[in-house]
Amino acid sequence: MTVLTDSATDAATPSPDGSTTPTRVRFSVLAFVCSLSMITYLDRASFGAAAESMAQELGLDGVAQLKWAFTAFTIAYAVFEIPAGWFGDRWGPRGTLLRIVAWWSVWTAITGVVGSTIGGYTIGGLTALVIVRFLFGAGEAGAYPNITRAIHNWFPRTYWETAQGFVFMSGRLAGGLTPLLWGLLVSGTAYTPALPHWRWVFVVFGGTGVVWCLAFRLWFRNRPEEHPRVNAAELRLIGPAAVTGSHSGGMPWKALVSHPSVWVLCVMYTLINYGWIFNITYLPGYMKIRYSIADGDIVGSLYKGAPLWVGAVGCVLGGVLVSRLARVVVHRHRARQIVGVSAMLLCAAAWWGAVRADRGWEFCGLVSLGAFGVDLTLGAIWASCQDIGQKHAAVTAATMNTVGAMGAAFANWHTGTIVEKSVEARAAALDVLVPNMESVEKTAATLAGYQTVFSMYAMVYVAAAVCWLFIRVDRPLVEESCR
Repeated sequence: MTVLTDSATDAATPSPDGSTTPTRVRFSVLAFVCSLSMITYLDRASFGAAAESMAQELGLDGVAQLKWAFTAFTIAYAVFEIPAGWFGDRWGPRGTLLRIVAWWSVWTAITGVVGSTIGGYTIGGLTALVIVRFLFGAGEAGAYPNITRAIHNWFPRTYWETAQGFVFMSGRLAGGLTPLLWGLLVSGTAYTPALPHWRWVFVVFGGTGVVWCLAFRLWFRNRPEEHPRVNAAELRLIGPAAVTGSHSGGMPWKALVSHPSVWVLCVMYTLINYGWIFNITYLPGYMKIRYSIADGDIVGSLYKGAPLWVGAVGCVLGGVLVSRLARVVVHRHRARQIVGVSAMLLCAAAWWGAVRADRGWEFCGLVSLGAFGVDLTLGAIWASCQDIGQKHAAVTAATMNTVGAMGAAFANWHTGTIVEKSVEARAAALDVLVPNMESVEKTAATLAGYQTVFSMYAMVYVAAAVCWLFIRVDRPLVEESCR
């Protein structure tokens, strides 16, 4: 537990002129965690953008054979969520985030090395890539639980959904623009040269995380009373949880695993991740196969990233909707339920339509609408973890994200498997081996497999809508005074 020192107390005293205007350091904190969210999605989505090139250089038959590389990331992401969240609750998000961002930035850069040839020697293959992506996922696992801890410490309760919305909006924007940025770095423009090879993009993205760590270490503090630029007025505005909300005593594991709403949150988050993860893994490859979109195609790159940057609007709008509805229905959790159920049904309708969409802009629009629906709920979901977890907010959020990541891991494996089985079935019907199939037949079988996947997404979101009806946040893990 961090001790409140005399210097921290002095930092929170009123200024000599007696000013009662709150300082705005908390918004600098929000800017930092939003920029971190952007880096997480930049690094995640870059692998989806590189998937087609990576598969070709590794001698694979297609992107679907990278399913274990996709899955390794999400498995590691799930396994290391709770330990990273516990570290953040126990010792604060500052040191925890510095360590995990530095770790995953290194493995982001190393991703670009796998499969490359130096001096006639090939560095690693598919197995090495799977290991590297696992280690990358182990680092990224701690990002959002510790961001949640930082928001819990630095913002009043009434701003939690909005702050979380801005965090996820930032990530979605970065992820949505990654295919475009990737294309510009790989192909160059009339004003900027291209990088020597697409693999160098991973080095550039990894270096971005290192620069963030340096700036974050200089500015951020675990709690507002520790920051020398926070005055007493801002400390009062934030509320007492910044002082009393740190981890003390043992983690109430029994209360966590037996809390009904924690279980429902976990199931619901698993379901929405199952459908959403397609946007940053298989979507770029799917768009390239179905609509012949090259890496340097500007419009095509916007298509590939559309679900994320359209979803970014939903991230912010969701918090606004909850706040507006809360004034009408009185109970804030009721407002979250209304938004959650409506958004999940919108997702189901969008994916049901995507199954039947033939034109590129139509498919892109429907998938983006589905992503928009998911992102409408993110602020409410993570704020619910804060309400239930209170001073154990990071571990509670990490628990939900752990189970949710398993849904994404299963989806990555399951999607690739369904597509592979579709191709194998078509090859068997033609009495040929898969490598000997004509490209037209192979493409048709691949797209048929994806159609099956999209139908499953629609059903999954209906189940997620039902889950929202059973989420309650009026009983925290440990009873304590709340702001």
